[in-house]
Amino acid sequence: MLNVDRMMPTNDFFIWVPLLFLCSSLLLLKTIRKHSKPNNKLLPPTPPKLPLLGHLHLLGSLPHRSFTKLSKKYGPVMLLQLGSVPTIVISSAAAARELFKFHDLASCSRPLLTGSGRFSYNFLDLNLSPYGERWRELRKICMLQLFTARRVQSFQEIREEEVGRLVNSISQSSSSSAPIDLSKKSYSLTANVTTRIAFGSIFSGGKLDNENLQHVMRRAVAAIGSFSMTDFIPSFGWIIDRLNGVHGRLEKSFGEMDAFFQNVVDNRINFKESSKNEENIVDVLLRMGRESSESDVLQVTKDCVKALIMDIFLAGVETGASNIVWVLIELVRNPRVMKKLQDEIRSCIKENSVKEIDLKKLEYLKMVVKEVLRLHPPAPLLLPRETICPFKLNGYDINPKAHLYINVWAIGQDPQSWTDPEEFFPERFIESNIDYKGQNFELIPFGSGRRICPGMNMAMLTVELAVANLLLCFDWKLPDGIKEEDVDVDEDVGVTVTKKSPLKLIPVLSTNF
Repeated sequence: MLNVDRMMPTNDFFIWVPLLFLCSSLLLLKTIRKHSKPNNKLLPPTPPKLPLLGHLHLLGSLPHRSFTKLSKKYGPVMLLQLGSVPTIVISSAAAARELFKFHDLASCSRPLLTGSGRFSYNFLDLNLSPYGERWRELRKICMLQLFTARRVQSFQEIREEEVGRLVNSISQSSSSSAPIDLSKKSYSLTANVTTRIAFGSIFSGGKLDNENLQHVMRRAVAAIGSFSMTDFIPSFGWIIDRLNGVHGRLEKSFGEMDAFFQNVVDNRINFKESSKNEENIVDVLLRMGRESSESDVLQVTKDCVKALIMDIFLAGVETGASNIVWVLIELVRNPRVMKKLQDEIRSCIKENSVKEIDLKKLEYLKMVVKEVLRLHPPAPLLLPRETICPFKLNGYDINPKAHLYINVWAIGQDPQSWTDPEEFFPERFIESNIDYKGQNFELIPFGSGRRICPGMNMAMLTVELAVANLLLCFDWKLPDGIKEEDVDVDEDVGVTVTKKSPLKLIPVLSTNF
């Protein structure tokens, strides 16, 4: 039998229906007002975009050049929609100065990407986690333990020995008058220096010796620099990445490197007990791990040690080698500068090699290196930042969670900052205070502010020392049939911008050697 009382509305029913109707009406009204309310924000200029892709179709194989071309039309602070990612591109020294001087903290986080970028951000900039206490502790380790002036100076002998080995290997080949691959030689130099500084020795033999490690590193860097659709269109980009093999290449390369670094860490733990030599970087990190307590914000575990030394390898080796190659390319393309620099070196250095203590006397060398960094910054877009909170830049409103690129290549080519910017002219730095250490925003190849590259001084010492010795000991000739104006300067983009094809030159032994 039916219970009629249960079928009849109760008093609660008559109370809740009006309340629900009122709440729904208020929510609908709020939604309507939100959409009808004019947006008072002034966003940066932006090109027309496509559905879903946004502005991805405007990016060519060299993004820094594509961004530069767009900035000439849409201005030095530009908004792009790369898939689902709002992206701000800065292309002038004035805008970069405003960002770093007044909004560094508001824009110093890193985007947590899900595609190939997740590997680079895990290993390429101090475990690029979002800005916070853990990142600050990692930064403190690098600035106060690994890259202090005293620590950098302590590795002087290693740098000088490895440059000496490079010069000797080239001199043995010079008698044949055959071109040598300076791209490969430069990469081996920076890899050997980094290996000795990090681990205390160069590896030979075994499954992953020094030469094989270089091949693995090259594959890893190439994979990191590959385009990942997952980073821009997460909903289905991962399918494309799986099909083109991006994830597989990354996982293989980093798996090999992780196994190698694990072996290195284990060996140093056992070796350190009897070692009386200067601490290498692994030793320093392991010591910090032993001295840390559970209450510390950051625990320096084995995984943390591996991540930091992988960061040093991947960020340092490629950029240093690339800088050396670009210096030599510009010198062979500009014989006047080559001769002037060689005259300076050979008049100042009376020995058969340049030592680090001699570098401070070579003023024109430093001008040449600055000019190369202006024209060929190793990371032309730096590493992307992510905005933390809203701020205004150049009069425009910048929203949180936007990715931010500083196009240092465009800044180096900007006629508002440089006279005849496309010309290679080191003399522009005569009586100029402009340097590359983050305070002169016309030249910031290593960044500025909280995210400036901590290994900058170590890297540039290796570059200057290598170039000085190569010019002291050898004259350099182009292979037969190639003129200065025909030298290939095509770029290959990955984590850094390198010369697309190997640089091959003929060394002629100098009487100074």
